[in-house]
Amino acid sequence: MTALPRLLVVTDRTQAAGPLADVVAAAVAAGARAVLLRDRDLPVGERAALADRLRAVLDPVGGLLVTAGSGGGPAVHLAAAEPFPDPRPALVGRSCHSADELARARAEGCDWAFLSPVFPTASKPGHGPALGVDGFAALATHGPPAFALGGVFPEHAPALLGAGAAGIAVMGPVMRDPAVVADYLAALG
Repeated sequence: MTALPRLLVVTDRTQAAGPLADVVAAAVAAGARAVLLRDRDLPVGERAALADRLRAVLDPVGGLLVTAGSGGGPAVHLAAAEPFPDPRPALVGRSCHSADELARARAEGCDWAFLSPVFPTASKPGHGPALGVDGFAALATHGPPAFALGGVFPEHAPALLGAGAAGIAVMGPVMRDPAVVADYLAALG
């Protein structure tokens, strides 16, 4: 897989309904084909072992594992202020919250951006202000293909796609109930 599908699952073991590898396996069984291993607080060796377990789940279905941070392999996702890696991995995304951050991601040659928060989110209460669909639409054109993140549920997908979203990145709902992946995929068409 050389590009991201319309749904990208973001990990957070603190919200996971069970062991993270099991939750990701259930999300993949429900149709997820791209996963961002976010859990940056894990010790390096433990995170690498977890990445290996997630690759073992994704590889048989042609899925993609993206790793948060610049040292994570062929597909990485960077925080807004994180330096761009050299050498450049095959795929690079960046978290963005403004037109300036999106423009930076475009200038760097990022393959995608997460634009957030679209709606208020339980995962990061008070983070924002929330963009809403109109705010997302106004900003999305400033950067690389933008994935909507933050408080996004399946019922929001049609409006966000209409507003220019390349797809949706989702963490909390899938971590708590990986079967919801099917609802997101149906809404994304």
